[in-house]
Amino acid sequence: MPRTARIDYPDLLQHVIVRGIERKDIFLDDVDRIAFFRRLSLLLVETRTECLAWTFMRNHAHLLLRPRRAKLSTFMRRLLTGYAVSFNLRHRRTGHLFQNRYKSIVCEEEPYFLELVRYIHLNPLRAGAVNGLDALDRYPWSGHAVLMGVVDLAGQNTAEVLDRFGGSTRGARAAYRQFVSDGAGQGEREELCGGGLRRVVKTGIDKEPHIYDERVLGSGEFVQELLGESLISSSDPSILPLEILVEKVAEVFGVTVEEIRQPGRGKAVTDARSLISYLGFKRMGYTGEAVARIIGITRSGVCRRSTFGEDLYRTDDGLRELFP
Repeated sequence: MPRTARIDYPDLLQHVIVRGIERKDIFLDDVDRIAFFRRLSLLLVETRTECLAWTFMRNHAHLLLRPRRAKLSTFMRRLLTGYAVSFNLRHRRTGHLFQNRYKSIVCEEEPYFLELVRYIHLNPLRAGAVNGLDALDRYPWSGHAVLMGVVDLAGQNTAEVLDRFGGSTRGARAAYRQFVSDGAGQGEREELCGGGLRRVVKTGIDKEPHIYDERVLGSGEFVQELLGESLISSSDPSILPLEILVEKVAEVFGVTVEEIRQPGRGKAVTDARSLISYLGFKRMGYTGEAVARIIGITRSGVCRRSTFGEDLYRTDDGLRELFP
């Protein structure tokens, strides 16, 4: 099965999971953990990537990151490649250390932000690496200890987490700690490690499409927002990014993208808008607002034009072959 392209754009909250190849250990001792910790901290500061939560386990690591400047793929390549080289030299081994592909999930910040912070920081307790919350407070290989003021990691954004609990720093830490304690008995939460299967589901009175994506942890509305901003595309080959759809339709009707987006009522331009409205809105599941924005008309215009576009599509064998 082909790999799905990552969603890799600045300012998106990403839950990253790194595992050892064949689930083997990636940290053999504290010297390894210190090496990874230092490399992580340096890269966070250098690339202005925010880390909201993290934990190191024996054979895997969790990171909750928000890249601001560098792409996540660039950040992770530098982090993992550099660490693997030093690990292999130190332990006199060769070959891959990590699974070929780390897992990254784009996360809707509300309501998942604090749930992810808690889930990630409770990993050592769930796995039995520490015995109780007091020990977790002092555990140096989790961002929880940073939030509690015991450990310092340059690049970890503690303010954003603690600010959600209000009050003074001391009061916010106490409230955050209670929040973590309240979740200690939840066990594994697989839903926080990946989104739903990608599909288009029509629900509600208006039958508006709601789209879900395995690369995203969030609501259908959140996925639609990403689609509307052309940050993601579906694995279904018939669902093109909107920009590509407009370019292909423009070519079919012998007009330019600029002509489609500018006011004009020529037949070729009108037909192009109609087909884009039908394919984008009714068949591919983009929101009416997203389609309207990219072709320069109103949402109600997209609804009207999609009816004409459907007639064009169903009566033209060539269009059905080009856009199956």
